[in-house]
Amino acid sequence: MIQSENFQFNDNIQWEDLGNGIKRQVYGYDDTIMLVKAKFEEGAVGDLHSHFHAQVTYVASGTFKMTIDGEEKIITTGDGYYVPPHAVHGCVCIEPGLLIDVFSPLREDFLPKQ
Repeated sequence: MIQSENFQFNDNIQWEDLGNGIKRQVYGYDDTIMLVKAKFEEGAVGDLHSHFHAQVTYVASGTFKMTIDGEEKIITTGDGYYVPPHAVHGCVCIEPGLLIDVFSPLREDFLPKQ
C-alpha cells in the first residue's frame, strides 16, 4: 500500500514549480485519497485536461474562471467544485489564489519519482 506519513507540516513540504505561475504541494495520501495544495499567480492557466480520478476542490483564496465539461463559472474564496472522473476541466486565475484539491484515488503521477 502507498501511504504518506501521518502528519504533514507546511514548512517541511517543498513547493513543486509546475511553471507558468502554478506551484503544488502534496499532503497526505494513501491508495484511495490524496490532498494537494495548488498556488496560482494572476493569469496562470490550468490547461483543460481530464483524468480518471474524482476530484473535489475548495477555493482557499483568489478568484478563478473554472470550466467543467464546457460549463464556466467564476469561483472565489470559500467556493468549491466537484469534477467527475473523465470530465474535461481547467481554470484561469483571475486573482492570485490557492486551491485545495482532494483526489480519489491518489494521483500517483504527483508522487516524487523514486
